[in-house]
Amino acid sequence: MAALNHYELLEIASNASPQDLRQAFRRLSKRYHPDTTTLPSAQAAEGFRQLQLAYLTLSDPERRRVYDTSLSQAQAPPAPPHWRVAPVKPAPVRRALSGGEWFALLLLGLAVVFSLVLGVGLAWARGTELLREPSWWPGNEQTAGTLPSTAADVVSAAPPGAAVQPSAAGA
Repeated sequence: MAALNHYELLEIASNASPQDLRQAFRRLSKRYHPDTTTLPSAQAAEGFRQLQLAYLTLSDPERRRVYDTSLSQAQAPPAPPHWRVAPVKPAPVRRALSGGEWFALLLLGLAVVFSLVLGVGLAWARGTELLREPSWWPGNEQTAGTLPSTAADVVSAAPPGAAVQPSAAGA
């Protein structure tokens, strides 16, 4: 198998800076690292080894000069390697839930049901009325506007027999 040009392997130009070289290596190492790729392990290991060799050669200025000299002497076009594949597609956003996630959802549902049962049970045990229509409900006969008002409902703030003075704000 003919080796691929290190520049083509790292997908950079031959005059790339050290920062470009490092960025290209990091990007491709994520694609071909045996722990992060979907390639078969043997292919991934070989591809990652070649990436490391290319980066090691091109990151050292002396090795890079020697490599560039040998590259200019061998004018034969390299054959593409068999391990190089199309870029790995990113995983879909939606995926199936794992067993642990299903278990967490089950526990969450049980906690909600337990809380509801506990709340209703405690209210029932204390004798609290569980269902009561609010006073503003349209079906109620006695609403706030139709409640009978008597003199006993109005309570004066002043004690009986005390003189009532007007407030200083109004006259």
